[in-house]
Amino acid sequence: MKQDAQITSQVSRQACWLVYDAECRLCVSVKSNLEWVRIEQAGDQVRFIAYQSEEAVKALGHHYRPGRPEMAFLIRPSGEVLQGLDAFLPFVRNFPGGKLPLWGLRFPFARQLAERGYRIIARYRYRWFGEVKPVL
Repeated sequence: MKQDAQITSQVSRQACWLVYDAECRLCVSVKSNLEWVRIEQAGDQVRFIAYQSEEAVKALGHHYRPGRPEMAFLIRPSGEVLQGLDAFLPFVRNFPGGKLPLWGLRFPFARQLAERGYRIIARYRYRWFGEVKPVL
């Protein structure tokens, strides 16, 4: 219990944690792109955590499932956990032209289409983009 309180305390001090699949080439590339656009300079403090880490197991609690994750997770300072497409939406505005997709997602049809697209890409990401071998 003390460790859980410590993790919660750490989350509170961070703006948010983005939990990503460190074995997925696409996920690692997206993480690198988010670092490249310097999301911290845009006012978002983000700590990246590999899903395969013990830290992710503790931070995600009941959201964690052994094996490959089905989606990315964003843990807000409040402890709220956003999953899938919602985990990335807070960062879209930092990319060039990022406000346009956010505007389009206000429409229910566009939102449903984007969520389906996310799920399809997430399901086939290893087949389409490959796997990253862990460095020992």
